[in-house]
Amino acid sequence: MGFGRRLPEFITGSSSNKFTVTAAAAFIVLSLVLIATVCSPISYLPLKFALSGTKPPEQTCESREQRSSYLKHRSPELPPYLLSKLQEYERRHRRCGPLSESFNTTSPLGTHNDFSDGGDCKFVVYTPSQGLGNRILGLTSTFLFALLTDRVLLVDFSADMDELFCEPFPNSTWLLPGNFPFRRKEEEQNKGGKIDQDGDSSSSPALLQIFLQDKYNEYDKLFFKDENQGFVERVPWLVLIHDGYFIPCLFQMQSFRSELEKLFPDQETVFHHLVKYLFSPSNQAWGQITGFYEAYLAKAEERIGFQIRVFEPKQTPFTAVMKQITSCTQKHRLILPQSDEVTLRNEKSKSILVASLSRKYYEEIDWMYGTRRRQSTGIAVYQASHEGKQHSGDNSHNMKAWMDIYLLSTSDVLVTSSMSTFGYVAAGIAGVKPWIVMIPDPYHPRGANESACERAINLEPCFHFPPWFAYPDPPGTGGPVGRCEDVSWGLKLVGGHKTRR
Repeated sequence: MGFGRRLPEFITGSSSNKFTVTAAAAFIVLSLVLIATVCSPISYLPLKFALSGTKPPEQTCESREQRSSYLKHRSPELPPYLLSKLQEYERRHRRCGPLSESFNTTSPLGTHNDFSDGGDCKFVVYTPSQGLGNRILGLTSTFLFALLTDRVLLVDFSADMDELFCEPFPNSTWLLPGNFPFRRKEEEQNKGGKIDQDGDSSSSPALLQIFLQDKYNEYDKLFFKDENQGFVERVPWLVLIHDGYFIPCLFQMQSFRSELEKLFPDQETVFHHLVKYLFSPSNQAWGQITGFYEAYLAKAEERIGFQIRVFEPKQTPFTAVMKQITSCTQKHRLILPQSDEVTLRNEKSKSILVASLSRKYYEEIDWMYGTRRRQSTGIAVYQASHEGKQHSGDNSHNMKAWMDIYLLSTSDVLVTSSMSTFGYVAAGIAGVKPWIVMIPDPYHPRGANESACERAINLEPCFHFPPWFAYPDPPGTGGPVGRCEDVSWGLKLVGGHKTRR
């Protein structure tokens, strides 16, 4: 705040003016205290403090203050109604969250030691189970559900998520305490109730856990039916175990539709607004991100990001993937071919970032666009990390993944991979509609005439595993939800666009 400096000399003057000066000093100090109280900056806490139950000193989230200098595309303004609801939520989170007196007295950590009484606060706990991109999509969806239902969002993170993000809600934490009852034993996670299929039961469980992954059962799918929301609403502690972007299903539910339309008049920027609000790199992560950016990407006139994800590398030939990538870049002139020498000499300097678990894609792209051209053009190719494979439960791996996502989001042009949540997140933060390369999939082969890539119609991710009753009927009629470009069975928000499938 700058109030810790030594007081000016006139305040600490001679003893002959001691009384007058002391009174003046007291007045100024009191004024400063009042100003500091009213105008103190929002404090975003490091994640680790909630686990210990101690409140840390105030700390500024550097990325939240500086990111506009790195993200090239200006974000649209938050809709006024969404802004007011976010402010309302922040007040609720401070009143009910883990650092509040209310939480310490009425939660299962308090005197009751059960889930029967949450006071006037209701909670939804997000429990992840897959990689970082999936977790960001799942957590974003859970937060919007909390916003719609006046719940408080808590996240059940383990140590592999330490120091990735700033806390999103000022002067509070979203972390579930480490000694919370249902975290103690894995078998306790099955003790909650289940959704009443009739939806009109007068009694609801105090704790309800819902599994919304790709193989979720018919009872869990009832979560997405309007007639069951009354039952869910009466549950004080709701636990959602999933890693998907289920927001398209919320738009299909009449109980939420009108409120969602007020929150998001432009339904193609839902994810963009929410992901930038919720996820800011921690100071530690931000130092790594900006260090790499300034060293390798900052001086280029144009930045191109390649995000390459192959889910079945043993069954998917490297050459087939590279053919798709080069066909996409050449057809849409994202990078000019070597034969266009006249144009190349006048081309902007480019930095190409390759984000992939494998190093061989970086090496091939570097040879094609970097090494062969370096004498005649200003193209340079970089890779921040190459982990070989995805490592579950590894904090270092997640930190590198978060660094890759954010570096990709500084791109002017994005080329991502079909079905990759990693690419969805990078595009959403960047505000850049990506070119989605259709990576060959041995289990879901594509037609011979399908294009190598498609430009995404908007910034919205695809929900890969919606329940059967969530599909629009008839499909492609111009409603808020349609089929995805890259996953034929998936759903996404499409605004007024008509989808082909």
